[in-house]
Amino acid sequence: MRNQNCSPAAVLPRINIQFLNIRFIVFLLAAICFPQRPLAELPPQKPVWEPEIRAFESRDRIHPPPQNAILFIGSSAIRKWTTLAKDFPGIQVINRGFGGSEIDDSTAYAGRIIFPYHPRIIVLYAGDNDLAAGRSPDEVVAEYTNFVGVIHARLPQTRIVFVSIKASLSRWKLKNEIIETNKRIAAIHAENLAYVDVFTRMLGPDGKPRRELLLADGLHPDEQCYRLWASLIRPELN
Repeated sequence: MRNQNCSPAAVLPRINIQFLNIRFIVFLLAAICFPQRPLAELPPQKPVWEPEIRAFESRDRIHPPPQNAILFIGSSAIRKWTTLAKDFPGIQVINRGFGGSEIDDSTAYAGRIIFPYHPRIIVLYAGDNDLAAGRSPDEVVAEYTNFVGVIHARLPQTRIVFVSIKASLSRWKLKNEIIETNKRIAAIHAENLAYVDVFTRMLGPDGKPRRELLLADGLHPDEQCYRLWASLIRPELN
């Protein structure tokens, strides 16, 4: 609730206001009289990902990636996208997918594998592993909004494209949680944010995941699936 005693005299009784810059006065009064929005948090970096992150950094030193490119980041669905450059001809793309990472992991390593590239667009696929690890839709949505906060605090003009959590046979038991998470992230409308629905396009006439779009593990996309994803993502890269 707003403080009822927020006059300059009450807040700054011992300060000679005529010697203060008016912008500082406004800032100070706002800080005292109004509640502050929570700052985006940088999650801890997990030792398990260090080998992969260091490998990225090593390659970056030898072959610096382009600035202002399209950065694809997230979990193994991105890491396994080996046809990325072919699927987006004429577009400079960077692949920084790693392991079985969760959304918080991409956030944690932003200083090492996002900010140095100054990407004009970030395509994020993550959240799948989060739900499989027992996270609730609430927690996954919170991780996503935190990712957005961290990125836009440094790169406010960078467009973030969230690729919906996919439909897969091996995790079909989580379909309700996946649908709820996707629905809630899709409902977040803000400048420089976009959502791409791949989930529904991966379903067959029976309402279940199309087997031909997945590898033998029933989890990861195959080349046909990646071509489908590319066709859905490409309009968001203009």
